[in-house]
Amino acid sequence: MTKTFEIAVFEGDGIGPEIMAPTVDILKNIASHSNSYAFNFNTLPAGAAHYAKTGESLPETSLAGARKADAILLSAMGLPDVRYPDGTEISPQIELRKAFGLFAGVRPVRLSAGQASPLNLPEGREIDFVLIRESTEGLFYSQGRGEVSEDEATETLRITRDVSEKLFRFAFDLAATRKKNGRGPGRVTCVDKANVFRAFAFFREIFDDISHSHPDLIADHAYVDATALWMVQKPWEFDVLVTENMFGDILSDLGAGLMGGLGLAPSADIGLQQAVFQPCHGSAPDIAGRGVANPHAMILSAAMMLDWLAVKHDNAAMAQDGRRLREAVEDVVARADSLTRDLGGVAGTKEAADAVLRLLKRE
Repeated sequence: MTKTFEIAVFEGDGIGPEIMAPTVDILKNIASHSNSYAFNFNTLPAGAAHYAKTGESLPETSLAGARKADAILLSAMGLPDVRYPDGTEISPQIELRKAFGLFAGVRPVRLSAGQASPLNLPEGREIDFVLIRESTEGLFYSQGRGEVSEDEATETLRITRDVSEKLFRFAFDLAATRKKNGRGPGRVTCVDKANVFRAFAFFREIFDDISHSHPDLIADHAYVDATALWMVQKPWEFDVLVTENMFGDILSDLGAGLMGGLGLAPSADIGLQQAVFQPCHGSAPDIAGRGVANPHAMILSAAMMLDWLAVKHDNAAMAQDGRRLREAVEDVVARADSLTRDLGGVAGTKEAADAVLRLLKRE
């Protein structure tokens, strides 16, 4: 029996609509060959351009539509010249995280054999780890509400037991799944600065408490500065890293750099019920409308959506399609087939996406 999944689509700003369109087309094509699932896509307004026109960055109707959806696809959001009155960026993606309690920001870092990278990997080495960034509190907690005077500015870093426990359970569950699938040793590393900040000592204590419930997995710690060093020196040793919001924000871009750039960096923000899937990169208004943007991070985010829906609804066919889609992007990049200019090629958005679709059809 075919189950139809409702997908909320936020097309985004700048290059957002250009990379979303081929991603939706690929998902439609994949689903058309399945007898176990189908998609209904519902496009909802939000973003900086919408704010400039209406004064709303995330309308209540869009929020309600996203809440009812089975999953949310969100493209690049924000424009540098469109800001809230306090000077902060238009960021509906952060509003969605807070509204839906999307505490786990999942940032995969994967570099397969033959894929170009700023790193010269030793022979036979591959990179395959996941950075999990807490996405609702930490140093982002007082976003837009920091205190600023003539002489000083103060922001609040907030870490709660409730959110941290959910975050760490998610991290250990993911490590167990990866171990089961042969994609890691089952190790979770808590990345913090517990030697300096009491808040991070608190964070680490909660991590250790949760780790006791997973004796079959490895639990260890690393300071954030050392982690940044090791991500360059020996990234193949990582499995699952879990950290605070701001640290994760920074380290996830470093992870994207290992893969060759933000154009290959997908992400998901996941809660107990809802999940948002979006590329890590920005809206790149300087190249918007020219058809040259890299669609791969958006397509890989869609593959993550398939993975998440497959687990949530116990759909093996969808899990297989999620893997196929990820591997098709990896094959295109490894072969240097139809690469966009950010990866050293000359292909446009449509050509890069079509190369992925051709591989899927060939299978």
